[in-house]
Amino acid sequence: MITLTLLHPHQSIPLKRWTFEDDTVVRIGRAPDNHVVLYSAVVSRYHLELRCDEQRQWYLVNLGTNGTYLEDSPIEEIPAADGSIVRLARTGPQIQLHVSKPPPVSPAQKLLKHLQDRGTPDEDTTSEDSLPPTTRVVRESSSEVSSD
Repeated sequence: MITLTLLHPHQSIPLKRWTFEDDTVVRIGRAPDNHVVLYSAVVSRYHLELRCDEQRQWYLVNLGTNGTYLEDSPIEEIPAADGSIVRLARTGPQIQLHVSKPPPVSPAQKLLKHLQDRGTPDEDTTSEDSLPPTTRVVRESSSEVSSD
């Protein structure tokens, strides 16, 4: 899960917050099809992309013409650190990152997910009509034994 907080340009007060729980890519920019849309002249249409890999590590990837900065240093692609503040362009909006890793998955949770993904049927829906003609169905008959 990652939470992005837009900070006030001068006072570092939170202005707006976005939380993404299941997304593996989050895009920030001026274009309306981004996950986070920021209307600023210095923000590119597609300015910053956050990507999550298989190990649940988030990465910041600069896509903007005016650059993305972490502690006044331009970045291209770096791992995201919890609490870090990035700036879109030298004078653009500041976004604070809150990265949390999910708790480890227990063996029981892994098994449950595997069974759900595989799809286990609840009952046998095979009928004699649905079997190929060469298949023979044998049924056991219950016979009662009487003791005289």
